Amino acid sequence: MSLIPVTILTGFLGSGKTTLLKRILTEAHGQKIAIIENEFGEENIDNEILVNDTQENIIQMNNGCICCTIREDLRETLQLLAAKKRKGLLDFERVVIETTGLADPGPVAQTFFMDEEIAEQYLLDSILTLVDAKHAATQLNDRQEARRQIGFADQIFISKTDLVAEDEVKALMHRLKQMNPRAPQKAVHFGEVAIADVFDLRGFNLNAKLDIDPDFLTDDGHDHAHAEGEHCDHPSHAEEAGHGHHHHHDDDVKSFVFRSDKPLSPAKLEDFLGAIVNIYGPRMLRYKGVLNMQGTDRKVIFQGVHQLMGSDLGPPWAEGEKKNSKMVFIGIDLPQDIFMQGLEQCLV
Repeated sequence: MSLIPVTILTGFLGSGKTTLLKRILTEAHGQKIAIIENEFGEENIDNEILVNDTQENIIQMNNGCICCTIREDLRETLQLLAAKKRKGLLDFERVVIETTGLADPGPVAQTFFMDEEIAEQYLLDSILTLVDAKHAATQLNDRQEARRQIGFADQIFISKTDLVAEDEVKALMHRLKQMNPRAPQKAVHFGEVAIADVFDLRGFNLNAKLDIDPDFLTDDGHDHAHAEGEHCDHPSHAEEAGHGHHHHHDDDVKSFVFRSDKPLSPAKLEDFLGAIVNIYGPRMLRYKGVLNMQGTDRKVIFQGVHQLMGSDLGPPWAEGEKKNSKMVFIGIDLPQDIFMQGLEQCLV
């Protein structure tokens, strides 16, 4: 049986996750989807919006989709769904997990790597993060959960852009890019998202997405950090001036890129990554790279979430292609200098 693809849908409270879900469930795409809702509290209001019958743990819908709420544990719910699918009691092709607005997507993502039974049945496709343009600045300033959701994203959808000025949207997009350069951003209206932008993104498929993101690899040299007292007219600062808010360059979720034209030593790199994951793993949200490793003529694709990382052989370097390594790290207050120096020491 082929693996069941899974999409994790996250985003802060009120960002439009349920609107997007309704859109996914009602659009005539012919796919049968299982929705798992992971919500706090006994009463799940979203469930009543999506389906009328909330008595059953798993609800079959008239379009062939199903909806269920996690009562105990995500692992148990996934096992139950897979078992019912195997026995022919439920028919679905993919799973969408909607996390609560206050959730850190990390532990949800880790379930698909740490649990062998789950890993044998499911394939984590991607993490989608919704951002509410109207309230994003405050949420990102005040709530680490909101910042972590950005750090984990494979694709960012920005909702409610019609409620804010164009320069505010631009400032927000710039801020999100600083936090997570590898996730493409799209403005969406009322959950109107093409299914192609939601499914089969292969954000976690080591081989499929070799380009981390073409834009961020061209380093423009503008990190928008300013010396104390230096004037800054960047749009995201103007409205916050004098309010004592964190400016966007104070976000604890940040990204940085390591690049080198020299090959990496596999043994040294393994030792170094093992050591930093041991120390900084909980703060390392996502990291990914295309590496030029000594001893192989193929690209090595590498990525991880928190303490879990893996690598895979990609395609051979093309004739005339410049062999180089590019790695992006997204995390919470990671010491960039330690990472950079350590990686330099792994070069042959």
